[in-house]
Amino acid sequence: MSERLLRLYPEPFGERPLRGLYLEHRLHTLGRKERPFVYANFLSSLDGRIAVEDSARDDAYIPEHISTDSDLRLFLELQAQADCLITHGGYMRALSEGRLGNILQVGVQPGAEDLSQWREAQGLSPQPAIVIASASLDFPLHPSLEEHGQSVYIATGRAANEARVRDWRARGCHILYAGEGASVEGQALVRALQELGLVSIYLAAGPQMLDTMVRQRQLSRLYHTITHQLVGGTDFHTMLPGPMLGAEGNLRLRSLYYDSATPAGSGQFFAQFDASATL
Repeated sequence: MSERLLRLYPEPFGERPLRGLYLEHRLHTLGRKERPFVYANFLSSLDGRIAVEDSARDDAYIPEHISTDSDLRLFLELQAQADCLITHGGYMRALSEGRLGNILQVGVQPGAEDLSQWREAQGLSPQPAIVIASASLDFPLHPSLEEHGQSVYIATGRAANEARVRDWRARGCHILYAGEGASVEGQALVRALQELGLVSIYLAAGPQMLDTMVRQRQLSRLYHTITHQLVGGTDFHTMLPGPMLGAEGNLRLRSLYYDSATPAGSGQFFAQFDASATL
């Protein structure tokens, strides 16, 4: 992990430590009952890939060579500031099958123990609530959620399979209806979380969730790590899967930092943008 970054925007320019960079944003203080603060974080290559398809496994994955400990540290700093973390059923399935690592808890990764202490010092709950967005409602719950006493909410649309809704309720899970169809819609989900008193909302649910939040003007801030590598490939995922955007896609740069040390032989930018909900 890099120790220091170069600040490129705004002034004053110069070096600063990487650790604590995003904690200084105090995102947990920016949400209000009348207007939650919704933020997302993505890693992409220079040619816009956030994941590539693996036809043999029939799923998508992030190429290992574009991931760094520096990016992970900043991801975890954002996670530490959340009232709730939004993920999705696909992640829960991949986690259960061992295809992805566990990012559901704060301060449990090696070297990130300080984030638990930071969260406690801010008067936050020991762990964020977990919101699982799913149209199919077909996924397992990871045992770490119960082990850490986390509140779990399952978000789906009103057209979801009624038998599966009943099954989840019978298991003691809270169902949030957030959309008139089967899929979750951004505005309805934010409203449901707002009613629960969750006002610092971290999206870790992939491009579909980002798409609905942007189109419905619910996203407050976007964090974007841009690795200085070209990935290529014919089957890949980008940050937004839907049709072209209009003014709701306009962003304003808040800050830009340069990490020259990682990944080895290239480097990366850490950018922060205000989104349409705050413009």
